[in-house]
Amino acid sequence: MKLTVQNHGEVTIATLEETRLDAALSVRFKEGMREVAESDVDNVVLDLSQVMFMDSSGLGAVVAVMKLMGREKMFQIAGLTPAVDKVFKLTRMDSVFKILDTAEDALNEAKQSAG
Repeated sequence: MKLTVQNHGEVTIATLEETRLDAALSVRFKEGMREVAESDVDNVVLDLSQVMFMDSSGLGAVVAVMKLMGREKMFQIAGLTPAVDKVFKLTRMDSVFKILDTAEDALNEAKQSAG
Protein backbone atom coordinates (compact mmCIF):
# COMPACT_ATOMS: atom_id res chain seq x y z
CA MET A 1 0.00 0.00 0.00
CA LYS A 2 1.37 3.40 -0.94
CA LEU A 3 0.37 6.48 1.04
CA THR A 4 2.13 9.76 0.27
CA VAL A 5 2.01 12.50 2.89
CA GLN A 6 2.92 16.09 2.02
CA ASN A 7 2.87 19.07 4.35
CA HIS A 8 1.76 22.36 2.82
CA GLY A 9 2.00 24.74 5.74
CA GLU A 10 -1.39 24.63 7.43
CA VAL A 11 -2.62 21.66 5.41
CA THR A 12 -1.29 18.10 5.22
CA ILE A 13 -2.37 16.08 2.21
CA ALA A 14 -2.34 12.29 2.47
CA THR A 15 -2.72 10.73 -0.98
CA LEU A 16 -3.67 7.08 -1.24
CA GLU A 17 -1.85 5.88 -4.34
CA GLU A 18 -3.94 2.77 -4.89
CA THR A 19 -6.84 2.02 -7.21
CA ARG A 20 -8.76 0.10 -4.54
CA LEU A 21 -9.49 0.63 -0.86
CA ASP A 22 -10.98 -2.68 0.24
CA ALA A 23 -10.61 -5.38 2.88
CA ALA A 24 -7.16 -6.30 1.57
CA LEU A 25 -5.80 -2.77 2.18
CA SER A 26 -7.96 -1.32 4.94
CA VAL A 27 -5.77 -2.41 7.89
CA ARG A 28 -2.55 -1.09 6.32
CA PHE A 29 -4.37 2.09 5.32
CA LYS A 30 -5.50 2.69 8.90
CA GLU A 31 -1.97 2.06 10.19
CA GLY A 32 -0.52 4.57 7.73
CA MET A 33 -3.14 7.16 8.58
CA ARG A 34 -2.63 6.56 12.32
CA GLU A 35 0.89 7.94 11.90
CA VAL A 36 -0.57 11.05 10.28
CA ALA A 37 -3.21 11.41 13.00
CA GLU A 38 -0.62 11.11 15.76
CA SER A 39 1.70 13.68 14.17
CA ASP A 40 1.58 17.37 14.93
CA VAL A 41 -0.87 18.39 12.20
CA ASP A 42 -4.24 20.08 12.58
CA ASN A 43 -5.71 19.97 9.07
CA VAL A 44 -5.54 16.72 7.08
CA VAL A 45 -6.94 16.15 3.60
CA LEU A 46 -7.27 12.57 2.39
CA ASP A 47 -6.87 12.59 -1.38
CA LEU A 48 -8.71 9.60 -2.86
CA SER A 49 -8.46 10.72 -6.49
CA GLN A 50 -6.67 7.53 -7.57
CA VAL A 51 -9.13 5.17 -5.83
CA MET A 52 -11.56 3.67 -8.34
CA PHE A 53 -13.19 1.13 -5.99
CA MET A 54 -14.08 1.20 -2.30
CA ASP A 55 -15.98 -1.45 -0.39
CA SER A 56 -17.50 -1.33 3.09
CA SER A 57 -14.15 -2.23 4.69
CA GLY A 58 -12.53 0.71 2.95
CA LEU A 59 -15.30 3.06 4.02
CA GLY A 60 -15.04 1.73 7.56
CA ALA A 61 -11.31 2.45 7.50
CA VAL A 62 -11.94 6.05 6.45
CA VAL A 63 -14.46 6.44 9.30
CA ALA A 64 -11.90 4.94 11.72
CA VAL A 65 -9.36 7.52 10.56
CA MET A 66 -11.87 10.31 11.20
CA LYS A 67 -12.23 9.01 14.77
CA LEU A 68 -8.44 8.85 15.15
CA MET A 69 -8.21 12.51 14.17
CA GLY A 70 -10.60 13.45 16.95
CA ARG A 71 -12.61 16.62 17.18
CA GLU A 72 -9.62 18.91 17.54
CA LYS A 73 -8.26 18.18 14.06
CA MET A 74 -9.88 18.98 10.73
CA PHE A 75 -10.22 15.94 8.46
CA GLN A 76 -11.47 16.40 4.91
CA ILE A 77 -11.70 14.14 1.88
CA ALA A 78 -10.90 15.19 -1.67
CA GLY A 79 -10.94 13.83 -5.19
CA LEU A 80 -13.67 11.24 -5.08
CA THR A 81 -14.01 9.30 -8.32
CA PRO A 82 -17.61 8.65 -9.46
CA ALA A 83 -17.71 5.10 -8.07
CA VAL A 84 -16.31 6.12 -4.68
CA ASP A 85 -18.54 9.20 -4.56
CA LYS A 86 -21.50 6.88 -5.06
CA VAL A 87 -20.46 4.82 -2.01
CA PHE A 88 -20.30 7.98 0.12
CA LYS A 89 -23.72 9.13 -1.11
CA LEU A 90 -25.45 5.74 -0.76
CA THR A 91 -24.24 5.43 2.83
CA ARG A 92 -24.90 9.12 3.51
CA MET A 93 -21.31 9.58 4.58
CA ASP A 94 -21.25 12.61 2.30
CA SER A 95 -23.14 14.39 5.09
CA VAL A 96 -20.58 13.29 7.71
CA PHE A 97 -17.39 14.31 5.90
CA LYS A 98 -16.43 17.58 4.29
CA ILE A 99 -15.75 16.50 0.71
CA LEU A 100 -13.80 18.70 -1.68
CA ASP A 101 -13.44 18.30 -5.43
CA THR A 102 -9.64 18.34 -5.26
CA ALA A 103 -6.88 18.53 -2.67
CA GLU A 104 -5.92 21.86 -4.25
CA ASP A 105 -9.29 23.23 -3.09
CA ALA A 106 -8.23 22.60 0.52
CA LEU A 107 -4.99 24.48 -0.05
CA ASN A 108 -6.87 27.38 -1.60
CA GLU A 109 -9.33 27.49 1.32
CA ALA A 110 -6.46 27.57 3.80
CA LYS A 111 -4.79 30.42 1.91
CA GLN A 112 -8.04 32.41 1.89
CA SER A 113 -8.55 31.84 5.62
CA ALA A 114 -5.00 32.96 6.41
CA GLY A 115 -5.03 35.95 4.09
